[in-house]
Amino acid sequence: MQFKDYYHTLDIKKDSNQEEIKRSYRKLARKYHPDVNKDPEAEARFKEIGEAYEVLKVPEKRAAYDNLGSGLHEGQEFRPPPNWDAGFEFSGGPAGAGGNADYSDFFEEMFGNLGGRSGQDHRAGTFSAHGEDHHAKIAINLEDSFHGNTMTITLQSTEVDQKTGNIYTRPHTLNVKIPKGVREGQRIRLPGQGGVGYGQGNKGDLYIDVVFNPHPLFKVDGRDILLDLPVTPWEAALGATVSSPVLGGSVDLKIPPDSQTGRKLRLKGKGIPGKPHGDQYVVLKVVIPKADNEKAKEFYKKMAKEMPMDPRSTMGR
Repeated sequence: MQFKDYYHTLDIKKDSNQEEIKRSYRKLARKYHPDVNKDPEAEARFKEIGEAYEVLKVPEKRAAYDNLGSGLHEGQEFRPPPNWDAGFEFSGGPAGAGGNADYSDFFEEMFGNLGGRSGQDHRAGTFSAHGEDHHAKIAINLEDSFHGNTMTITLQSTEVDQKTGNIYTRPHTLNVKIPKGVREGQRIRLPGQGGVGYGQGNKGDLYIDVVFNPHPLFKVDGRDILLDLPVTPWEAALGATVSSPVLGGSVDLKIPPDSQTGRKLRLKGKGIPGKPHGDQYVVLKVVIPKADNEKAKEFYKKMAKEMPMDPRSTMGR
């Protein structure tokens, strides 16, 4: 995926305020509008300008975009770091998702599911209105889901200085109860932690989407977890009982004789807690000792002589 430099697209500096962003967008949009500019490349340029403005006009999206880091250039091959937008608080519901043909793959990958402003201003008039709901993402460890936990998190909520038009972030610290058995993609609701209501309206809610940090041992599939377990050739060939990691500790795992790499063994109920509990699947990986000395080489030669086999016999010639 190629990185998009939205500041370069709008011909502005990174420290430009919101009014400068809007002014540059309007200028470029008029210049490259397909109804005005008949250059064959004008329409594509017009779409690029609109995409850049879609991100930079919304303070939350802009702050998250800036969080990607410095030193990235337009067109540079780029892979977003895991959970790059965790810890940022967004107002409104998801915006921009759904494969909009006017947006690049970069936009859809990075910003398709971020919250956006609704564009409505309920402050006018004397009526009451419920405060805007906010959305955020937090990254937790797999063990937090297995045991349950209470985490103190600091979200970055973004605001605009009404005098200067500049954006700034302020920390928003909360204690969040992580339910035992929460799955990736589930949403935790914190009532009253969203936007301020209007008139006599209540505050909105904060919805936190849960994602898992990469785990050094386990992969996750719903409530099930998977583990690649290294075993020796003799453990695989003769059968053995070995210690296998599981969430929360380890268990004795019986390896059947004549096992091969890729054999999958099920540990019932050893996945993420729930109704029902998930399972753990252990995938065997036979590790071959190195023939890095004469004694080992002679042993392998003896095996080849006494245990001849053709592992490719079923592949045809």
